[in-house]
Amino acid sequence: MKESNDFQAGVAKIDITPSLGTIIGADFLPHYARFIHDPLFSKSLIFKDINTTIAIIIVDICIMDTEFMDDVKSKIQSATGIEPKNILLASNHNHAAGDIISLLGGSADIAYKKKLPDLIVQSVKLAKDKLQPAKIASDLVNVPEYVRCRRYLMADGYEAKNPVTRKKDIVKTNPFGGEDKIIGPAAKTDPELSFLAVKSLDDKWISVLANYSLHYVGDWPDDSITGDYFGEFSKQIQEKLGANDDFVGVMSNGTSGDVNIWDFMNPERFPKENYAKTKLIGGDLAQKVYEKIEVLTWEDNANISAKYEEFMLDIRKPSKQELEIAKQAFIENDFNNLSLKSDMIQRIYDREQLLLNEYPDTAKLSVQSLKIGNLIIGALPGEFFAETGLILKEGVNLHNYFTISLANSYGGYVPPAHEIDRGGYETWRARSSFLEHNAEEKIREKLAKLIKEI
Repeated sequence: MKESNDFQAGVAKIDITPSLGTIIGADFLPHYARFIHDPLFSKSLIFKDINTTIAIIIVDICIMDTEFMDDVKSKIQSATGIEPKNILLASNHNHAAGDIISLLGGSADIAYKKKLPDLIVQSVKLAKDKLQPAKIASDLVNVPEYVRCRRYLMADGYEAKNPVTRKKDIVKTNPFGGEDKIIGPAAKTDPELSFLAVKSLDDKWISVLANYSLHYVGDWPDDSITGDYFGEFSKQIQEKLGANDDFVGVMSNGTSGDVNIWDFMNPERFPKENYAKTKLIGGDLAQKVYEKIEVLTWEDNANISAKYEEFMLDIRKPSKQELEIAKQAFIENDFNNLSLKSDMIQRIYDREQLLLNEYPDTAKLSVQSLKIGNLIIGALPGEFFAETGLILKEGVNLHNYFTISLANSYGGYVPPAHEIDRGGYETWRARSSFLEHNAEEKIREKLAKLIKEI
């Protein structure tokens, strides 16, 4: 180990738990916080060498929009001097958190949206204040048992209805009630649980940042605030490591747009009690990381670099004919008490076409790559399928790599073009899935270029 050390790390978390009554998560319908099961956080990791400072901020929230993240990054720069291009700001996609973006039948909680930016900035400032000489290590372990492709090919006779095209899809997402018609999953999943471990030079634990391509677990009442498996992992990895209260465990969201835990082929596999599955999965992921700790190779004086690019892509909008059909259907059908309507989904997507039509013709997006020692992290602007993450990993040689989604800007679901052609919920045109047909390929190639450059 060198006598002098230019590499430093600092971490911090700030409680961002919404108050009772806050609107919860992005969903087809709004829910309201009646119970708080466990706290939520903004978690910040700062890394610094002699030339560069970067920040990785993972927020316990479902989605943050581009304008919101731009504003937060500007505030962070004013408070800390860290350049926005060196800041990776991402949601972990927790659906049991406060809602600050209005999508589908849900609603943004304006009061919470106003409160949140300053709390995120506080977490970054505190992490910067805690910078200290540090060392890092990164590794991965395969955990295939919890990632299931939620998009299924279905047997003849099953109607996978598309509320936008009003035709039948080839793929059905989450086929509740149609389990006997499942042929099999429509795509591969990414089983890798990747992580970055951070210690002080005297071997005190600072942080573990993990990444897994799994949607939220969702075994909680829909009127409850909870950290889901992201929070459970963070709590249990701290306990297993015997780390003190300055330690910050973090679970980030990988490329999980088409992946969740619901095992339609084996529905009795997991416990049914509230929070039991969350505890099981979060704890097991923590255990698998813990078992890797002893074989890690640590780096001190790790070099840091960052690459960032912004660009514009077209927005998919309804044609004049599609817009007229949706408009007429919306006018003719009552939009109140949606939960009681058998055609709730159809009514929501008719409204989505009207709202999406008011969007500008293009959207600002971004990609980012960060290098921390022997680890490269890619950042993607939305919910990407496992296929995207797997392709990116195949292109990285000699380095550990993982992708953090829902980072820096918001492009909704970004399925590969061939998956848009097959249909399924993630592809239905709406404010939650709105980019041009070939957006995934364009964004992926831009990120792959930044990874090579770094």
